[in-house]
Amino acid sequence: MDSELRTRIEETIRKNPVVLFMKGSKRFPQCGFSASVVQVLGELAVPFETVNVLADPALRDGIKEYSEWPTIPQLYIRGEFVGGADIVREMHQKGELRALVDGLAAAPAAAVAAPKLTLTAVAAEALREAGGDPNDVLRFAVSPRFEHELWFGPKEPGDVLVETSGVTFHLDAVSAGRADGTSIDFVDGPAGKGFKIDNPHAPPSVKVLSPQDLKAMLESSERFHLVDVRTEQEFATASIERARLLDAAFEAELAALPRDAKLVFTCHHGVRSRAAAERFLTRGHTNVWNLAGGIDAYSRVDPACPATDRASPRRRRATPARESPFLPSAP
Repeated sequence: MDSELRTRIEETIRKNPVVLFMKGSKRFPQCGFSASVVQVLGELAVPFETVNVLADPALRDGIKEYSEWPTIPQLYIRGEFVGGADIVREMHQKGELRALVDGLAAAPAAAVAAPKLTLTAVAAEALREAGGDPNDVLRFAVSPRFEHELWFGPKEPGDVLVETSGVTFHLDAVSAGRADGTSIDFVDGPAGKGFKIDNPHAPPSVKVLSPQDLKAMLESSERFHLVDVRTEQEFATASIERARLLDAAFEAELAALPRDAKLVFTCHHGVRSRAAAERFLTRGHTNVWNLAGGIDAYSRVDPACPATDRASPRRRRATPARESPFLPSAP
């Protein structure tokens, strides 16, 4: 590690009584382990700073060398390395972590402002029809990973109430801080009707693209990159128009693209491509899509796409295809 990076790490640790080197930030965790430590520190009600290692590859490797600890996240308290997610959770459960932060508790928090929620008329009607136990209220929660949940349950002390379109939502204080600007709709989707929730604060995620939408994109002038992560043999048997196999050359081209370039991933059924899309997301790409059902589903909406990729189930089990050797490795 060069001296400049070491100095930067040491100054960060020295200036902040509690600092977490993580993937993402305290408001936008980008991995489950980082999110779990953020949640623990939130429960302890201590002020803490976070450093996003995904924004600096040198720091991501350097902090591991500095601490001699191989994984992220890494928590430091009062200049001392505490550990990663598993150790932090275990110490929290035993009460040992609270002892380390004794005296660092934040001042009592001010009253949480009610977030602004937008509810479409269709969604409002669906919620009213859903009803629930007369003693329950409509609850809305936003997790550290910005997973959203709507359900009917009991009132809780400290609930933040938001009324919109004639519907009242109950949120816990932490969810209220993450929910401002969220819109809720009720739409038809691949799995049927359901609520569609858009939160402007949510970090980028892999979006689902239907075969019908991909066909429309291919017929339009929209610019995007269609990435096939199957093997060369599978690709030679059947492929979608404009798709390119993820080999070393194509991977290098994708790495050089602007981070908001539209990337659409596909494979046989959409499983391998989903994993590849998630990995590109962790590398900083923000406009990442996965073809639902893969080429198997797409061939049903586009007669020009050969369906010969569908090997018999028995043969497929006997000779499972390997993933592309150029599939990006996990971060």
